[in-house]
Amino acid sequence: MITDPTGVSPDTRERTIPSGTDPSDGAAGSRPTPAAVPPRAAVPRRHRPARTPLNPRRSIPLTLVTGLVLVYTLLPLVWLAINATKDQDDLLDSFGLWLGEDFQLWDNISRTLTYDDGAFVRWTLNTLLYVAAGAGGATLLAVLGGYALAVYEFPGRRAVFAVVIGAVAVPGTALAVPTFLMFSGMGLANTPWAVIIPSLVSPFGLYLMWVFTAEAVPTELLEAARIDGAGELRVFFRIALPLLMPGTVTVLLFSMVATWNNYFLPLIMIKDPDWYPLTLGLNAWSAQARTAGGEPVFDLIITGSLLTVAPIVVIFLLLQRYWQSGLAAGSVKE
Repeated sequence: MITDPTGVSPDTRERTIPSGTDPSDGAAGSRPTPAAVPPRAAVPRRHRPARTPLNPRRSIPLTLVTGLVLVYTLLPLVWLAINATKDQDDLLDSFGLWLGEDFQLWDNISRTLTYDDGAFVRWTLNTLLYVAAGAGGATLLAVLGGYALAVYEFPGRRAVFAVVIGAVAVPGTALAVPTFLMFSGMGLANTPWAVIIPSLVSPFGLYLMWVFTAEAVPTELLEAARIDGAGELRVFFRIALPLLMPGTVTVLLFSMVATWNNYFLPLIMIKDPDWYPLTLGLNAWSAQARTAGGEPVFDLIITGSLLTVAPIVVIFLLLQRYWQSGLAAGSVKE
């Protein structure tokens, strides 16, 4: 056996493969092994966000119904705004949803404010008086009563709750005749008090403030203030009242709208035109066209109606965020 000088046999040398060399490289006619292809990454599937009240499912029928409600709501306002720009002749001869030949809005406003010795201005001041005293007083009483019913425990609390709920269910027209008889017996009929005093009672406002106070005012916060030495009045005005602001504004809005648009109560209580609110005054202008020798002033009635509606629309738009948050009180349980 021949031994290599290096001490390694030929057979062993032939079988030795340099490190890092593919064994198939030295084989004649052999093909290189293709490199392994990495597997394709799985494409993540898109997950649609869960449907919530803030992200509802799109519904074409619901959209159509909402659009019809929007048109039904805004069409009278659009008609009122367009026809307030017309004079008496254009109002009767032109299409209701199109402008007339002349733009008479500013002239109509001027005539409305000065017609019948400024009766419209006097009726506006009367309405503001009824709203400030009636709606403002109703809001104050609702806030005080709702806070007391929600915070304090006393005998008969459940009975008061039942009475309030029952009063909400009673329509105001059912109480009109008894209210008139009572105020007539006290000698207050045909006076502003006959409109202001009944407006102070707001069962719905009281119930709303009751529920809102129970949700918005933590009992622990009131107890901490009492421990620090604060009296009940200070606790209410410094701690509870700022927390009740959304509910207070909501009640104020509802009371203002109810008093501003009140027609039936002043109709049976007020006979003196000097104490008419806007609702009765515009109705009196409309009625004079049906009397013998009466002057029809339909253009002034429409313009006055626009001036009557505009303040309420502006107030709602400015205080909308308070109104929405107040209506949502008590809707979520923690």
